[in-house]
Amino acid sequence: MVWSDQELGKVAVSDDLYISPFREDGTTYGTPTWVWSVVVDGALYVRGYNGQASRWYQAAVTQKTGRVSVAGMTKDVEFAPAKGPINDRIDDAYRAKYAKSRYLNPMIGARARAATIKVTPLNS
Repeated sequence: MVWSDQELGKVAVSDDLYISPFREDGTTYGTPTWVWSVVVDGALYVRGYNGQASRWYQAAVTQKTGRVSVAGMTKDVEFAPAKGPINDRIDDAYRAKYAKSRYLNPMIGARARAATIKVTPLNS
């Protein structure tokens, strides 16, 4: 599945994305964790501030599915690591969306870039 343009529009301006990868049992959602999100080329991306050591990141890459809540929507989603040149465009999106935040530089640094996840809905 893909995000609708309307959904991505809401997510792009929202600052309230909570990510809940499944726990080890594969059926229980983890504790919702607030993360920054950006939209690039019709896709949703998030990063772990603490890099690959982020607990939600580790659960996302291990379990590969979970849930996000953002802009009044709750969606079951799939998680996939995002690597390569797309990260430069994701950096640009973070710069545009979070330009005034003191946390911007760590979020576009090597540690957070290494923990970039593409979030894709499982249902519409």
